[in-house]
Amino acid sequence: MTTNLYLVRHAHSAYSADELQRPLSERGKEDARRVTDILKNENITVFLSSPYQRAIQTVEGLAESYGADLVIEEDFRERLLSAEPVDDFNHAIEKVWAEPSFSWEGGESNLIAQDRGVRVLHKVLEQYEGENIAVGTHGNIMVLIMNALDKRFDFTFWGQLEMPDIYKLSFDGQQLIGVTRIWK
Repeated sequence: MTTNLYLVRHAHSAYSADELQRPLSERGKEDARRVTDILKNENITVFLSSPYQRAIQTVEGLAESYGADLVIEEDFRERLLSAEPVDDFNHAIEKVWAEPSFSWEGGESNLIAQDRGVRVLHKVLEQYEGENIAVGTHGNIMVLIMNALDKRFDFTFWGQLEMPDIYKLSFDGQQLIGVTRIWK
């Protein structure tokens, strides 16, 4: 029995220091409508999201189009890079990918964030086996989850993601059997 997980990286958001409540930009709202259009015929039965507003806004229209509830899954939140804003984001993110056990003060290392992501992935695969599941999430945690399953999904891959982006991961039980990019 195949389970399909549609990982949806959130659409563009206007930057603010409030990670939890940062909303989509106007461009992001338009792209969220495209996410709905692209996935509306995929027979999705389960709708999950990170608690961050931008992830919710990216997939809530999709859930509504199916007449379904959107369930918040805390562990699909973005990795915490640092407790405080970093001076040079590119340097900070390169370092955690280059040294998976390294973390900035108050932040999550790649290994810690990846472990959280893999735990929630296994929970979802067990709970919704055989279903088609849409997950509103974030680029870094999404690629960390994918990287745990297949090492070709790495820092370079993360850098090539779009905002939004959609990857369909197909599973037989807990075993990954296919990855397809859906975003057009």
